Amino acid sequence: MKPLEGRPQMDTKAEDRALVEAVLAGDASAYRGLVERYQRRVYALVSGMVRDKEDARDITQEAFVKAYKNLDRFRLESSFYTWLYRIAMNQAIDHLRKVKKRPVSEFDEQIATRDGDGELNPGHLKANPSKELERKQLHGKILAAMDKLSPEHKQIVLLREVEGLSYKEIAETLDVAEGTVMSRLFYARRKLQGYLKSER
Repeated sequence: MKPLEGRPQMDTKAEDRALVEAVLAGDASAYRGLVERYQRRVYALVSGMVRDKEDARDITQEAFVKAYKNLDRFRLESSFYTWLYRIAMNQAIDHLRKVKKRPVSEFDEQIATRDGDGELNPGHLKANPSKELERKQLHGKILAAMDKLSPEHKQIVLLREVEGLSYKEIAETLDVAEGTVMSRLFYARRKLQGYLKSER
């Protein structure tokens, strides 16, 4: 069975709640189920934010550790998925503010050829050379433009365009109103388009 893509299914929320309850009841090993379910997806999103594999791994690990330590604060009626993503995004934004943005030095082909579930897509590796170069240049421009966005705008574009979350899900993940999500996304897209036009 292929790992979950985009948004979690309804029964996943109940399964997550059962795992959280097991951990809170003293079964620390139950947390492994949550890590296995969301590790690649959290890493993919964090990697899109910080654009450094090692930093993304560290931040992903820190997010899971922080979530584990604060599991008693998790509201069982909420979605563990969005709660965890909020922690991971906050960690990524804090990291970006500390190290400041680094300029794009080269395009990472491994990031571009990954599907939403973090798996490499062999189909991307069989493209003809001219199309491959064109795609590589386009992705490079998009990534460079994304790096110019503020962390808040960058994360909202990733949640909407990469994760495919609805406005409601993004609002829950970021703990903001849906109107705020729509406003941030509008300005983020407008800035991104402006940066891409200036690259032509």
